[in-house]
Amino acid sequence: MVIDRNHILEILKGVSDPEIPVLTIEDLGILRDATVDDDGKVIVHITPTYTGCPAMDMIRVNVRAALQEHGIDNVEVIQSLSPIWTTDWISEEGKRKLEEYGIAPPVEQTTDKSFINGDKKVVPCPQCKSTNTEMVSLFGSTACKAFYKCLDCKEPFDYFKCH
Repeated sequence: MVIDRNHILEILKGVSDPEIPVLTIEDLGILRDATVDDDGKVIVHITPTYTGCPAMDMIRVNVRAALQEHGIDNVEVIQSLSPIWTTDWISEEGKRKLEEYGIAPPVEQTTDKSFINGDKKVVPCPQCKSTNTEMVSLFGSTACKAFYKCLDCKEPFDYFKCH
């Protein structure tokens, strides 16, 4: 069987993030590349949303499983820490999926600098779209999210922090 890079990437488009199952690793920008070496080994590069992300082990397993389902067994998954992942890599489709799932997508690009100059970040509620929200905790259900509440509809929600 001839293994084509584009076919590999097409297969991997279906691998979900274990922490946010409505998103794929492509939506999040975690899937960086896939290549096939001269010996036919598939090499997949993934980048964690932050160093030490516990989901990376499961993502490795899921990448291998997806490829094995298509008869591709010779697979190496490499975790690349450079360049550092940024929320800028989340696709527009991924941001839409986050909001539909009830998680507010990043409202800025790259690193959030609002805390440096004391600005209050305006994070729209993913439920009612109100901007009358406030941060409850800098850390939400995972380290890459903050916990907010809407002061209008009273619903709590996670916000995917910019970084």
